[in-house]
Amino acid sequence: MHLEILLIATVVSVACVIPGVFLVLRKVALMSDAISHAILLGIVVAFFIVKNLHSPLLIIGAALSGLLTVVLTEILIRSNLIKKDAAIGLIFPVFFSIGVILINVFASNVHLDNDAVLLGEIAFAPLDRFIFNGTDLGPKSLWMMIPILLINVVVLGGFYKELKLTSFDPGLAASLGFFPAAVNYLLMSVVSITAVGTFYAVGSILVVALMITPPATAYLLSKRVSTMVALSIVFGVISAVAGYGLAVWLDVSIAGMMATVTGMLFVFVLFFSSQQGLVVKYLNAKQQRINFAAKMLVVQLLYHEGTENEARENSFENLITHMEWKERFAKNVTRYALQERYIQRNKNQLKLTPLGREVARSALTMS
Repeated sequence: MHLEILLIATVVSVACVIPGVFLVLRKVALMSDAISHAILLGIVVAFFIVKNLHSPLLIIGAALSGLLTVVLTEILIRSNLIKKDAAIGLIFPVFFSIGVILINVFASNVHLDNDAVLLGEIAFAPLDRFIFNGTDLGPKSLWMMIPILLINVVVLGGFYKELKLTSFDPGLAASLGFFPAAVNYLLMSVVSITAVGTFYAVGSILVVALMITPPATAYLLSKRVSTMVALSIVFGVISAVAGYGLAVWLDVSIAGMMATVTGMLFVFVLFFSSQQGLVVKYLNAKQQRINFAAKMLVVQLLYHEGTENEARENSFENLITHMEWKERFAKNVTRYALQERYIQRNKNQLKLTPLGREVARSALTMS
C-alpha cells in the first residue's frame, strides 16, 4: 500500500507540473486555483442528477465546470472592463461557493464533505480498487491519472512550440498564424482535465500546490522552458516522496505534508538560489555598495593628493567624519580598496596606488 500511495503521488505530481509550467510562464497561476475549486460545482450537480458518486458523469460534469470557468473568465478579460486577476477572482468564488452551499444544504449526509473536497486524502486512494473480470488491477486513481499524464505529455510534445511562443509573445504568435486563443483554450482544457483527475485523490489544495509551486520554484532557477519542465518534474517528485515520508514519520496528513514540502522547496530556492536568490541579491547589493564607495574613496584621495590638507583629508578618520561613513563600513571599504590594490595604508594615512589613480580618473570621466 505504501508503494501504491507513492506511485499515485508521483504520477499526480508529474501530471500537474507539466501544464503548470505554462501557467507560471503566462502569469495566470491563479487560474489553476480557480479551476480546481470551480469543478466542485460540476461534481455536485452531476451527483444530483445520477445519485451515484462512482458515476463517470461526475468527471464529465467537473470537466465542463472547469471549462465553463475558463470561457467565462476569458469573456470578462476580453471585455477590457476588468483586469485578468479580477476576472478570475469573480468567477471561481461564485462556482465554488454555490458548490459548497449545495453540499451543506442537500448532501450533508453524503461523504462528499467539505474536508474531503478541500484537503483530500491520498492515503485512501489505494482502497478504491479497479476490478476487471474479478481481477484487481490496482487503484482507480492510478488508472485515471496515467492517461491524464499521457495526455499532458502528448500536448506538451505536440504543441510545445505553440505553447512557448504564445506564452512569451502572443502578438508575434498571432502574426505567425498560431491562434493564441485556441492554444490558450487547449492549455486550460488540459489544466481542467488534470484538476478533475487529481481532485478525487488529493483534493483541491494539493492540486494547486503541485501545479504551481514546483514550476514557480523552477522559474527561479532557469528561464529556459525545457529546463523549467525538467526541474518542475524533479521538484514535484521530490515533494511527493519527501512529503509522504515526513507524513508517515510525523503521523500527519499526507496531502498536507506534500503541499508543505513544495512550499519549503520554493522558500529555500527563493533565498539561496545562485542566480536570483534573495541572499545572493543581498550580498551582491552589499558588494556593489562597497564597490561604489571604494570609487568614491579613490576620487576623494585623488582630489586632495598633493594639497596642504592631504594629511587630514586622506586619513581613515576623515572617512567617518567627512564622508559620514560608519566605522564598520569604512573599514570594509578600506579593506576592499587594499585588496584591489587601489590604495596603500600607512597607519592612519591612505595613499593612492597607480591603479587607484587610474580608477579615480576613470570614475571622474564617467561622471
